[in-house]
Amino acid sequence: MKYIEFTGKTVEEAVEMGLKELGLKKEEADIRILEEGKKKLFGSVKARVEIAAINAEEKELETEEATEEAAPVVKATIENGKLTDGERTVVFLEGLFKLLNIKACTELVSEGEKVEINVTATNTTSVIGKHGVMLDAIQTLAGAVANTGRDDYKRVVVDCENYRENRESTLNKLAENLAQKAIRMQRKVKLEPMNPYERRIIHSALSAYEGVKTESEGKEPNRYIVVIPDNLEDPDLPAIPARTERRGGNDRGRGGRNGGSRGGYGNRGRSGGKGGYGNRGNGGYKKFNREGNDGASASGGTSMKKNNDFFGIFLGNSGNNEDK
Repeated sequence: MKYIEFTGKTVEEAVEMGLKELGLKKEEADIRILEEGKKKLFGSVKARVEIAAINAEEKELETEEATEEAAPVVKATIENGKLTDGERTVVFLEGLFKLLNIKACTELVSEGEKVEINVTATNTTSVIGKHGVMLDAIQTLAGAVANTGRDDYKRVVVDCENYRENRESTLNKLAENLAQKAIRMQRKVKLEPMNPYERRIIHSALSAYEGVKTESEGKEPNRYIVVIPDNLEDPDLPAIPARTERRGGNDRGRGGRNGGSRGGYGNRGRSGGKGGYGNRGNGGYKKFNREGNDGASASGGTSMKKNNDFFGIFLGNSGNNEDK
């Protein structure tokens, strides 16, 4: 197959453009994601994909081969019970990846109290998905296969190149930071909606943390965790989000009407913070200078000259003007 590269703002846009140019449907193409598009502080990175047409006969042959390979194993498992739950799940996942046209290898890591399976793929994004959504879906299917015919439920964990371990480490750090924030602000802090697996990590991380407790609120799939400090100032106050948007201008900017915190530029504030653009601010730069409010009380600030005085170049004949 001959691959052709296409770019776009997002992966979806690049794929759509490529399929349109090649005259293919999505099921008729083999798509490789080279780079996902993302925004940066300055500019952005375009998404890059490679697309090639799949030969219809070749695709049908691959599907038949995958079915023929999996069928005897599954049949032997049902009739003779030779394969364990984990081994049966690995066979299922290998067949699933072939049907999805994902090049991946599946390994049974351990099988005891829970079944652990690791997946290694050429393109990890195709297995993990955004925020692990694809990997969670694969794990759900794997859990259903492993528990078929069982009286007691056995937990199944499907990982892809240590994604879950890295994600767990990130969530543990996040939980600790939010616990400190809740105690410092004496307010409840709510996280973004998470799946049960990630919520369990947050609950576990803060179960022994002094000064806070955690509760889950909402309904699936929008169920989220609330971190509640022991020194809660007012229980009736709504929980603040984990990620607070920065505010500037009149509300919280430097030189704002309310004094505000550092980080923004206030609009002609009367009691502005240091270094802000405010009128009669402490250390501020005076933007306007009105009568009766000439900024003589400004501490350490720099004010513009009155009335006719200004910076610039004078063009014209000044011979009739006696003032120098």
